[in-house]
Amino acid sequence: MIPMVRMIRRSIMALGLTAVIAVVVRLRGSGGTPPQHGGWREIPTDDLA
Repeated sequence: MIPMVRMIRRSIMALGLTAVIAVVVRLRGSGGTPPQHGGWREIPTDDLA
């Protein structure tokens, strides 16, 4: 009985730790600014064939 309780306790701790890490990563974000150049460009009709 005791090993089962220990296993449940460890799994709850692992899930909680995973949730905390996910929240930190989500709040921190990737940072930086989006690219200011590039993007869509017109395709010449020669490339369509």
